[in-house]
Amino acid sequence: MLKFVFMLIFMLPISFLKSNYWTVQNLLFFFTFLFMINFSSLNYFNYISYYFGLDMISFGLILLSFWICGLMLMASEKVYLYNNYKNLFIFMILFLLMMLVLTFSSMSVFMFYLFFEASLIPTLFLILGWGYQPERLQAGVYLLFYTLLASLPLLIGIFYILEINNTLSFNLLLNYVFMDLNLLYLSLIFAFLVKMPMFLVHLWLPKAHVEAPVSGSMILAGILLKLGGYGLLRMFSLLQMSGVKYNYWWISISLVGGVLISLICLRQTDLKALIAYSSVAHMGIVLSGLLTLTYWGLTGSYALMIAHGLCSSGLFCLANISYERMGSRSLLINKGLLNFMPTLSLWWFLLCSGNMAAPPSLNLLGEISLLNSIVGWSWITMIMLTFLSFFSAAYSLYLFAYSQHGKIYSGVHFFSVGSVREFSLLMLHWLPLNLLILKSSFCMLWI
Repeated sequence: MLKFVFMLIFMLPISFLKSNYWTVQNLLFFFTFLFMINFSSLNYFNYISYYFGLDMISFGLILLSFWICGLMLMASEKVYLYNNYKNLFIFMILFLLMMLVLTFSSMSVFMFYLFFEASLIPTLFLILGWGYQPERLQAGVYLLFYTLLASLPLLIGIFYILEINNTLSFNLLLNYVFMDLNLLYLSLIFAFLVKMPMFLVHLWLPKAHVEAPVSGSMILAGILLKLGGYGLLRMFSLLQMSGVKYNYWWISISLVGGVLISLICLRQTDLKALIAYSSVAHMGIVLSGLLTLTYWGLTGSYALMIAHGLCSSGLFCLANISYERMGSRSLLINKGLLNFMPTLSLWWFLLCSGNMAAPPSLNLLGEISLLNSIVGWSWITMIMLTFLSFFSAAYSLYLFAYSQHGKIYSGVHFFSVGSVREFSLLMLHWLPLNLLILKSSFCMLWI
């Protein structure tokens, strides 16, 4: 595992050489394929060094991190063209990638916590340094305080585990189950609920998304929301008994919240805000499935996390492409885009249909298994799940129909085609999303 970490460490100095923007991006894709080829097993830890190792959950999420970071550089061409501190920008992305790889491959709970928190710093710099509006300061403060405030109890909980067990290794804690320690249960999972984010503690996410540059939005939607899910998957091996007892609280909040957020999506006029809120709705269903602690729920939440990372990131790229052409993200100005950029409408259609879990996308596989697990857990949830599925399709259609159809905004007097870079960027989001369903054993058979 250490070889991949060293690979990233030695890439950091490259970010300060001149005219190396595309070199770094090509290297990231090269590393993605190296990483893919290197991995051999499914359901147990391998590549074990003293503190780091990989299993299937880590593998999928690290692979997604490499992929999305390569695409982030591809999407942020404006930083390169206007020479907007591009070397620092590359450094931030590589540093963030390194923190994410270390987070997902940590085998000690404390190391996991350390890198989990460290990934916040480069994200904050991306939002504060390359964001668009002055409100980015407020968004940065929201992001920082929500995440840090919830993480302090987690740190105390980790030290408590160390006190009782004398170890913090995930492997050695695997067979240990804490009984009836309600405060420990709350402190260990609350940080991850905020990171997911669960409804009621989700306010930092739309703010951060709307103010972040396209690269910030991609990494937030693609990877940073998955840190919460990954943390829960790891922690619930310790908290099964408390989980069985109390999880219904979070499941109820997530399902009701998912429906309310879907309704909020239907009245958004900002493209980015709509996609950001749809992330909260999707994470609501992921969280509910994960907390049922059933086989279907755990595997389905993992599948949907991977799928959502690709799909949501692609939608943010589309919103950014429209923003670069129109100078605005408002749906009132971005309408009738079918006349303005006909070549891009196909991508809007494909990614919006992915967002509503249409076949053959990986979202479908994830949602079917999550519905299976949640309804199996309690049939009453059917009511909320029906609304959630319906409104999820409704806001995806609203996003597509409102932006592509209708009368074109009269301030736009020209016709535009996309560049090869933009089309390959969208293709690289959409292709893995739909090809992964052919190899669904990776997502569904790792327990």
